[in-house]
Amino acid sequence: MKELVEFIAKRIVDDPDEVDVSEEETEDGKIVIRLNVADSDKGKVIGRRGHVAESIRTLLRVAGVKNGTRVTLEIP
Repeated sequence: MKELVEFIAKRIVDDPDEVDVSEEETEDGKIVIRLNVADSDKGKVIGRRGHVAESIRTLLRVAGVKNGTRVTLEIP
């Protein structure tokens, strides 16, 4: 799932070299994916009213259901 987020983010931003994705599993079995991009690209990744970020989260939820896990996306 980390690869999915990285693939999408690198195609959206102007500076794909600054995309950093990390994946962490919590104690309760949930997967947290953190997406860090350059400050100038945060607006592109989040989108107007959060539509792009919500679309990425929806894709992650679907992928998580297929794997039987819960997935959360954080964009700090």
